[in-house]
Amino acid sequence: MTTISSPLPISTRRPKIVISEASLGRLEALAERTLARDPALAGRLLDELGRARIVDERKMPVNVVAIGNAVTYRDETTGQERTVTLVFPADADIALQKISIMTPIGVALLGLKEGASFYWDTRDGERRMLTIVSVMSATSVTAS
Repeated sequence: MTTISSPLPISTRRPKIVISEASLGRLEALAERTLARDPALAGRLLDELGRARIVDERKMPVNVVAIGNAVTYRDETTGQERTVTLVFPADADIALQKISIMTPIGVALLGLKEGASFYWDTRDGERRMLTIVSVMSATSVTAS
């Protein structure tokens, strides 16, 4: 006799994140300035900063998504991969695949390492699972 078990519940546990001490102050200030305009997004960023492991810039792992890094991620629902560079809002340019930290996907990617998978909710309220495929540092990106 074969027994079919119910699927395991989706884990809501968020993967660990790492942020450089050099970026922390600027990110906190950016979130504070955004609170009045977009409290949900600013709150999300502040939550992420609050749970992050903060490290010295020189000890920042190269396989972790940081401002200025290019990251390739895969949408596990569609299998589609996309490569973007995470930037501050003033440097955002969707035509150049430069996405602002002050977008839902920007906040979701910040501080994750290669191989991490996480759930996030799109602006349309759709739940997606994304996986970090690779991270290239800003110096590697400009050298290419």
